[in-house]
Amino acid sequence: MTTPTAPGSLHLTQLTKRYGPVTAVDNVSLQIQRGEFLTLLGPSGSGKTTLLMMIAGFQEATSGDILLDGTSIGAMPAEKRGFGMVFQGYALFPHMTVRDNVGYALSVRHRSRAEIAARVDEMLDLVQLTTLGDRMPGQLSGGQQQRVALARALCFAPPVLLLDEPLGALDKKLRIEVQAQLKDIHRRVGTTFVYVTHDQEEALSMSDRIVIMRNGRIEQVGTPSDLYQNPRTEFAASFLGKSNFLRQGGAVYALRPEKIDLSPAGSGPARLRGQVRDMAYFGAVLKYQVTVPGGEAIEVDVDAWRGGDPLPPGTDVDLNWTDAAAVRLDG
Repeated sequence: MTTPTAPGSLHLTQLTKRYGPVTAVDNVSLQIQRGEFLTLLGPSGSGKTTLLMMIAGFQEATSGDILLDGTSIGAMPAEKRGFGMVFQGYALFPHMTVRDNVGYALSVRHRSRAEIAARVDEMLDLVQLTTLGDRMPGQLSGGQQQRVALARALCFAPPVLLLDEPLGALDKKLRIEVQAQLKDIHRRVGTTFVYVTHDQEEALSMSDRIVIMRNGRIEQVGTPSDLYQNPRTEFAASFLGKSNFLRQGGAVYALRPEKIDLSPAGSGPARLRGQVRDMAYFGAVLKYQVTVPGGEAIEVDVDAWRGGDPLPPGTDVDLNWTDAAAVRLDG
């Protein structure tokens, strides 16, 4: 089966992976465009890493196929696929300098010293490590090691770069900084990135498209904005961000906490009246838990900069939102 497509595109067709009675990936079909930054997002056990390992060639599919630029690679061993890989542990060679680590893939391909040196210089410039080429990995910070691993994976110009939770070992502040760097590098090199994470913020901030996975299947695919603003299922709405769920007339609606207006009771018409159960301060945001009739708790996020004193527990409040804010879910 061949489909003429642009270089670096992937097409997964009915891909399934079983381990005995356990189905880790269940009949997944997905088109990944050339140059796209696509993120596989899901909780532990959702099948995202298994799917990535099948794309890499480290796991053999039970059934289905993988096409690269329209040509089947499902039976091709990992080393023949020519994909770059970045893991959470980075797997840098501790006895090699940064330059030697970055150029390793070219050296085993028997490229000339001049070609390797020029390409390594280019990659170190790309990841902003030009002054650290003679250091050993043990002399680098976690963020610097991550960028060395990225430079090494890109050095031989792979058609696809696969990244398995590469920022998981970094602290939150550094992770946010490296996210921005990684997105910028992707924009400059134009390589197809397939990225695995369970971190919602990573997925939202970096991806062109996100694939939400659950129990080995694709729950929903879309741009970060599409998925956040228009989730189709309760799982998608609750896993990517926080949602309140309203059940009215036999239908279920997702309502994001920041789309609810909160005001003291009696200040005007209200869709719901409730009572503040708790309030937590997060700097820019005040997160209220409001108990409404029936005993259910609704989360409401209020911008702290709006001013006014936080409402203490026990305060009666009115809740309002626009019709468009409540998104009807499938099923």
